[in-house]
Amino acid sequence: MTSSALLGDRPVSRIGLGAMQLAGPRVMGPPRDPDAARAVLRRAIELGVDHLDTAQYYGPDVVNELIADTLFPYPGWLRLVTKVGARRDDRGGWPPAQRPEELRTAVEDNLRSLRLERMDLVNLRLPDEGELVPLADQIGELEALRREGKLELIGISNASAEQVRLAMALTTISEVQNPYSILDRADEAVLELARSEGVPYVPFFPLGSAFTGGPRRLAKDPAITEVADRHGATPTQVALAWLLARYDRMLLIPGTGSVAHLEENLGAADVALDATDLERLEGVQQLGNPLG
Repeated sequence: MTSSALLGDRPVSRIGLGAMQLAGPRVMGPPRDPDAARAVLRRAIELGVDHLDTAQYYGPDVVNELIADTLFPYPGWLRLVTKVGARRDDRGGWPPAQRPEELRTAVEDNLRSLRLERMDLVNLRLPDEGELVPLADQIGELEALRREGKLELIGISNASAEQVRLAMALTTISEVQNPYSILDRADEAVLELARSEGVPYVPFFPLGSAFTGGPRRLAKDPAITEVADRHGATPTQVALAWLLARYDRMLLIPGTGSVAHLEENLGAADVALDATDLERLEGVQQLGNPLG
């Protein structure tokens, strides 16, 4: 496995697993192949993946229940991270659910479905349309839940630099989870803020969003394919290795429903990019991602 970085005061491997793709199409309903999804989770644990990122609204309910059914009782070294602040509607949308009572219910639903007494980390996901509930009220409720022993660490997701700074003034932020990849570097300012504060940065859509063809774009980009050929690696591995090279507290959570892709993603830890590679990769064409 790859080198580790601290999440709170405990080290985790720098490549974990994002569980979103274990749900059905459009992150709704059960997976097309539940046995394959369970195989991914089991293989991840076999390979030492110790950082699993999920959310109650993946499915909804489906992914957390799949994780618990497959992995419980969990190994003591596994860190389970979730997100609150959104829900799913009947059309598959992601409306906000930010009122303190909604955040409390979401944390408790995660605990119930994952069969836990305490979450290792809860990310507060902010909506695309801006704050609908004062951030201080949302953080305050998560702090109350922490005092009650229902969560250990607090993170923030889908947040601007201004929102991250405010959250850091309100509480200890243990990770920032925003969209960022070699194809989408619009979040550079937040990454630099996380770096300056020594806070782990967790890019979602680390390969570019599958909804906008990110993985296919990786395979077609001449700079990425050139570097991949030089290392005997895949374009996916180069894209993940590029992220690891950006910041020593970058934690990756690439998602997949395939054991082969899981193993490929973890193999990015063995791709050591040099200065020539990184210079060549600066020319990769950017691709806008929807927030998720």
